[in-house]
Order: sequence, then C-alpha cells, then structure tokens
Amino acid sequence: MKILLLGKNGQVGWELQRALAPLGEVIALDRQGTDDLCGDLADLAGLAATVRKVAPDVIVNAAAYTAVDKAESEQALAALINAEAPGILAREAAALGAWLIHYSTDYVFDGSGQARWQEDAATGPLSVYGRSKLEGEQAIAASGALAVVLRTSWVYAARGHNFAKTMLRLARERDALNVVADQFGAPTGAELIADVTAHILRQITCQQDARHLAGTYHLSAAGETSWHGFAQFVLAHASRQGVALKVSAEQVGAISTEAYPVPAPRPRNSRLASGKLESTFTLKMPPWQQGVQRMLDEIQ
Repeated sequence: MKILLLGKNGQVGWELQRALAPLGEVIALDRQGTDDLCGDLADLAGLAATVRKVAPDVIVNAAAYTAVDKAESEQALAALINAEAPGILAREAAALGAWLIHYSTDYVFDGSGQARWQEDAATGPLSVYGRSKLEGEQAIAASGALAVVLRTSWVYAARGHNFAKTMLRLARERDALNVVADQFGAPTGAELIADVTAHILRQITCQQDARHLAGTYHLSAAGETSWHGFAQFVLAHASRQGVALKVSAEQVGAISTEAYPVPAPRPRNSRLASGKLESTFTLKMPPWQQGVQRMLDEIQ
C-alpha cells in the first residue's frame, strides 16, 4: 500500500508517520514539500499534480489552517487551506479510486446544550475557522470520493505547543492563574488519533469492498472535563512528580468564557459521541486522563 501523508510535522502528522509506517510505503510531506512534490495546501495546482504523480492508494490529510483567532482576519487563506484544498484532494482521490482520510473538528457545531454531538447533528459553526472546516467536509462529500472524515477536539501532543505545556509554564511563572470553566470537551492525544487512523486504514484496505465504511466519525477520548479541570489535572500530576509550582491545582481560578475574550468564539460544548466509530471499527476509546498523564510523563 502506498500512503501519501500531508502535514507530516504537525502534532497529528508527526504521530501518523510512526503509526502508518507498518502499513506500507509512506510518502510524507510538509508545507515545504520536496524538489518534485508539493505539500503546500495553499498551492492547489501543485497539490493536484503531486497526487497524480504519487498515485497513492490512500491520502491522509493531516494539514490544516489551525490558527483559530487569526482566521477571523485571514478568511480567504483559511478557506483555501481548509475548504478548497480538501476538495482538490478528494476529487483527485476519486479519479484514482484512492481513499482519503481527513480530519475535522468540533468547531463545525455551535456548542449549544450539554449532550454529546452525534455525527448527524445539525452543524452551525461560530467562527471562520469552523466554517472553513465544515466547507472542507462538504467539498469532500460532493466529490464522491471514498473518504473517512474524523472529527476530533482538544488535540494535544508531547511534541509542539499545547494547553498542558502552557499551564505548566504559567504555573511556574505566575502567582495566580485563571482558566475558563464553562467550556467542556475531552482532551484527545495526537498519538491516539494516529493509532486509530492506522486501525481504520487497516480495515478499509483489507476488506474486499469497504465502501460502507466511508463517512464521518467522531474521534475523541472518553469522558469529559472543562479547560479548568484539564488545568487542575495537569498541575496536580506535576506536583506529585515534584515539579515546583507557584500555583497549585487547588489555586487555579475558574472563570467564564466572557471573562476571557478572544477574536473567534469558542463552542462551550465540544463533547463528541464516539459510539459510531467504536462500533464500526471495533474500538474502545480510553479515558482522556490516561493519554494526558502519559504525555506529561514524557515531557517532564
């Protein structure tokens, strides 16, 4: 099997390089690409030419415009990368008869209520970023390609910047720390996302006719917390490991969304129901605490 991986140096892309390696030949590209292959999602013609040249069995698109707040002032660029480029990848995949694996987000929903979002729930993005990701999903669906779209949320990894690392830094530097307590979701590790992707790929490529497996799925760790609860978990774990902190877990202040204004509105309810994914691919999502603790042990 030949796999074309885009976004190889992102949090999920980095883990995908590891997880996909046993499945076949992986041609992994970042934005810079190579002398003859384009990995830049802003270059639609180059992207299409690359897919044709590589002629992969599977395209895994882990590249995206993810600067949520910046997207409010860079709408055209966000749409180009998150909506138009996935549409190009899907059309090229359809022409080749290849599968496409694409990642989307809880930001396609309006964040209302408290129930976990099902895949067929009505969408209603609040931000430019969310709209661009939804348009990407729609472009893939319109292409007729064999595609698996994985919506996920609150992604973190040991590599690169993430919320947990920021909380550890701030708790060392500041005398007080306040975190939003009325937004809820499940921190989901890039490592888990990559391993689930590999499991899915194995199933869709080993079955004689796996067309019925195409569709949209929610992929998030089990359980839920708020950003405030996430911060408390991180600091409590660090304290048990002997990390010197100025702010303890118990001292983290709980604030409302309104008390922390940002350019792009955040969904208050990012809870995703992963039952469809678990039943279709015979999986069980681990509790979010398990992955976060493993990541913290790795970075400390």
